[in-house]
Formats: sequence, C-alpha cells, structure tokens
Amino acid sequence: MSTSSTSSTPEPHHGRKQVYSHSLADQSGAIPTSTEARAKRRIAALEEELETMKQDRGTKQRKTTYYVAQGRAIRRMVVLYTSLEDLIAENDRRYEELPERSTTALILSFRQDRLQRGYISLAQVLPWMHIKLAELDIDDCEDMRKKVRTLNESFLIMYLLVTPQLKKGADAARGDDTSTLKDLIAAWINQDFRPSSLLRADDKQSRGFAHDICGRLLCPAEWDWDNDLVKVGIRDRTSEYIVSENSWPLFLYEGYAVNANNLEQGLFKSKVLVQAFKALFTSPSSAKEADGDGDGADIIENNRRARRQLNQTKVKTCVRFALSGVSSWRTVDGDFDYEAFWNNVVDFFEDCPGPAAQRRVTNLLEWWTRKVFGKNHREDLTQDVVSQMSVTALAKQRMALEDAAFDSDSD
Repeated sequence: MSTSSTSSTPEPHHGRKQVYSHSLADQSGAIPTSTEARAKRRIAALEEELETMKQDRGTKQRKTTYYVAQGRAIRRMVVLYTSLEDLIAENDRRYEELPERSTTALILSFRQDRLQRGYISLAQVLPWMHIKLAELDIDDCEDMRKKVRTLNESFLIMYLLVTPQLKKGADAARGDDTSTLKDLIAAWINQDFRPSSLLRADDKQSRGFAHDICGRLLCPAEWDWDNDLVKVGIRDRTSEYIVSENSWPLFLYEGYAVNANNLEQGLFKSKVLVQAFKALFTSPSSAKEADGDGDGADIIENNRRARRQLNQTKVKTCVRFALSGVSSWRTVDGDFDYEAFWNNVVDFFEDCPGPAAQRRVTNLLEWWTRKVFGKNHREDLTQDVVSQMSVTALAKQRMALEDAAFDSDSD
C-alpha cells in the first residue's frame, strides 16, 4: 500500500532559494535585538571613539609642547630678533649658489654673513631642525603642496608645520627672561649701590635716566655721568647728548668704570652681567655668587649650551631693558635701537678684525667660563693620584681582609 512521504526535511526547490522553517519573515536580514542592548553598544562605540580622539589630541599636544619648548632656545641662544624665515632663506640661497662659486665671486653683504652665522647657530642648537630641512621629502607632503606654490617648498612646509610652535616658545622665553630680570635688577641695584631712592620690582617708570644709579649704568662710556651738563643733556634729550646703540653703556664694564684710551678693557665683565647670565641660564639663586669663579664643569669642554657667546649677548640686551624706564618690550627706546645694539654685541664676538682680536675674544669667553661654571681638574686625576685615594685604598683593604679570612678557613 503506497503512502505519501511526510519527512520533516523540506524537499529541495530547483531554480529558487531554499527557505527553511526558521527563516525570518522580514527578508531585510535584521535580527531583532533589544533597545537597551543597541543603546549600550552605541555608548561603547562612542566611548571608544572619544578615547581615540583624546589620544590623538594628546599626541598633537605633546608635539606642540615639544616644539614650543625647543623654540625657547632660539631667543636665548641663536638670535634675539631675526626671524627663522630669514635665517633659513639665507642658508638656502647660499646652497643654491654653491655651483657658481667656482667661476663667479660670491659677493655677500655684511648682513647676509650675520644671517648665515645665525643659521649655523640654529643648526647647532636645534640640529633636528636642520636635518628636517635638509631631508624633507616633498612627496610625503602632497596636501601641503596644494596649499602653497613656490620653489622653496621645503621651507614653507617646515614653516607651516613647526615654525609657529617654535616662534611661540621663542617669544615666551624672551618675555619670561625680561620679566625675571626686571625684578632681580631692582634687588641687585638696591643691594650693591644703596640708592637713596630704592628701586621697586613692580615699577619701571622710576628707572632709566630719571634714576641716578640706573642713569649712571646706562650712560654711554664716552661721557661722565657725574658731569651735570651730561646728566641734564641726556635727561632732556638734547642733540649734544644722544643716547643710541652706537655707544657702549657703562653697565657693560668691569667695576662700571671705563678706560677711554682702551675701550675694550673690562668690556662685558661687569658684575650685573654675570648675575643676569647666572639667573637666566643656571638659576636665580646662583646669581648671588657673582664675585668669585663659578662652581661647576668647564663649559668650553663639557657644556655645549654655554659655548654660545650669543647667550651673553642676549643677556646684555635684556639687562639694558631692565635698567631702562620702558614698561614693555620694544625694539626702539627713544634714540636707542635694541636690535642694532644686539647686532653690535654679536659683531664684537663674531666679526673680529684679526687673530689678535680673536684671541682676546677667546680669553674673554674663558673668563666667562670661570665666572659662571668654574673649571674642573679631572685631567689631573692620573692613575697614580687615584690609587692613593680612599675609594681605591678601601678596595685594597677589603680584598686583604678577604684573603686573610680565606687563609684562616683553610687552616
């Protein structure tokens, strides 16, 4: 007797998709889930996205902070006024003209030489920046190339990516240093000169030529501040007594006294300069000890930061500002141009007229080495000397005790 098959397994349907009993009625493929579960998953996804954004922001912030910190060295150790763009452009110009030097004399202005010396200082202080400029791959910066059209693309890419942060750090360093010296100069003047009218740290208006001690220190070396005609002429800003960057102020000289027959004698050796340098580059507390030699390593051999004579140049400019009655930083104060003054000091160190002058500059820098950091004598620690010292002696004694103990145990 034949019966029809009632197997639970559905027969295959040729030519169309097989449909099982558990298939969804809604062919969209969406499997029902609870509203609460979907909300939790959205929250988790958003939290993960937020965490990623925080990490990216933190990375960018760390990079920005790094470049800002690096930029502080520019105004302290490279240039006080010149822009990074000018330094980089001058180096690029010289490099592009290298092939022509063999056949054509390269005529360089004095200003261009100064710019190039500034770039060399920049490469020494921030070597990573020079490497980036020298090895920057344009193909890796297509998005930046779309923003600018110029032959000097590497410079603009560096400018857009890094320079704003470097500038921020550089300007912040200059502001911090001038603010620091504004307070400290008042304390040093009051302590060393005991003026009848004490300087206040928070008052710049009472300084400058209006104050007798500040006026004496700011007075050009070729004039005598004790001469009433000079004092009145400077204060009234007469044409006979124009105070400009073309004169060396008295505060630059050792003992605040000048030899008119030898204007280089004692120049850049004043106590206030040493105090200012120590306050900015070592610590404010170290500025209290400015009379004797410093206590530390020989900077010419062991301290790259202190090899830069431009550090001292920056200090001279900041001290002049701190003694003046100007309340905010500016390039020109009356007839005195700070940028030109900066260049005059830099040129004294870097544009010597001959080997004799260069030796005097070298001696002056060695004097600064001793005043600020002192000088060590490690080269005198020969093996014979070290063998007589307590560390070596104790090591020998301990070894002798061990040998004695070993011999005693053997018996």
